[in-house]
Amino acid sequence: MRKIPQRMCSGCGEMKPKKEMIRVVRSPDGEVSIDLTGKKSGRGAYICRDLECLKKARKSKRIERSLAVSIPDEVYDRMEAELGGA
Repeated sequence: MRKIPQRMCSGCGEMKPKKEMIRVVRSPDGEVSIDLTGKKSGRGAYICRDLECLKKARKSKRIERSLAVSIPDEVYDRMEAELGGA
């Protein structure tokens, strides 16, 4: 039996399998985006595939702390739009 990698959601704080989560990545040049493949290079933070978790993480600025960068509102809005379609 193989071990399933677990990651903590930045919104709700629950540990879940990595495959069930979405990775938010800060690239080496400082750009923040959603990484649906999980293979982009850069610092990553994970979030559930739930719009409420993204809203919680946005309100408490947990993703910003995890990635050590300030995230503009346009990026959050784009992430909400992408999560709404996921």
